[in-house]
Amino acid sequence: MCQLLGMNCATPTDITFSFTGFAARGGGTDHHADGFGIAFYENRGSRCFLDNAPCCQSPVADLIKRYPIKSRNVIAHIRKATQGALELENCHPFVRELWGRHWLFAHNGDLKTFAPDLRSGYMPIGQTDSERAFCVMMDGLRARFGTREPDDAELFTAVAGMTAELTRYGVFNFLISNGRCMLAHCSTNLYYIVRAWPFQVAHLVDTDMSVDFSQTNARGDCVSVITTKPLTDNETWTAFQPGELMMFVDGRPQSNRIIDIPEDVRLSNQANLACV
Repeated sequence: MCQLLGMNCATPTDITFSFTGFAARGGGTDHHADGFGIAFYENRGSRCFLDNAPCCQSPVADLIKRYPIKSRNVIAHIRKATQGALELENCHPFVRELWGRHWLFAHNGDLKTFAPDLRSGYMPIGQTDSERAFCVMMDGLRARFGTREPDDAELFTAVAGMTAELTRYGVFNFLISNGRCMLAHCSTNLYYIVRAWPFQVAHLVDTDMSVDFSQTNARGDCVSVITTKPLTDNETWTAFQPGELMMFVDGRPQSNRIIDIPEDVRLSNQANLACV
């Protein structure tokens, strides 16, 4: 399956260190070689970079490693295709507009027999179950709140309800952000770490690279990194519980809820983990 990487920060921060390790998994140290994408928020808008080439070989990925774009919310994804052709239109993260701001979404998993009736404003461009799920979520938010943008607590409750419905179809690890906060849901594998003062040295698992964050970050900085598998081997990462939905704001986890995974889906998820 695919892998996810997210970053939520108190102050604009670059993700070059984490992305360097993550990118190696896109066909180098792991087999996720069916394309990649990464998107950075700038206030209400975003800049998105996609490539259907393996991330470890992509000139676009090389650019991101060398280009320290600072952002408070970043979502990246390396793809191992289960549904949809190896085309750019099927690369995550996906982008849609709602309430005058961009929303970003990336998914790791496989939603089986998932064929929602999409007849409103949000339609998929590609063929993935992931993009269909995102369209369902955007439709659901617009139907629930209309033209009124919800606060973080209302948004968390709404996303939790939609996640409970969508997780019935299979593995539904995802990241979603509106540029103000980030929500992460775990069906099988997801981890996070909070880096804050006093910062320490971190060493990547996938390449021999270290950074002393005490030399690059200030006292007021706080950064949460969310990923499918820990990126460093000298830090303590926290595992999400199966079914856990968490919201990150200003670099720290703010809300969480365990969403029940149906028994048949849970057993299928365990079988998928055994095959990875």
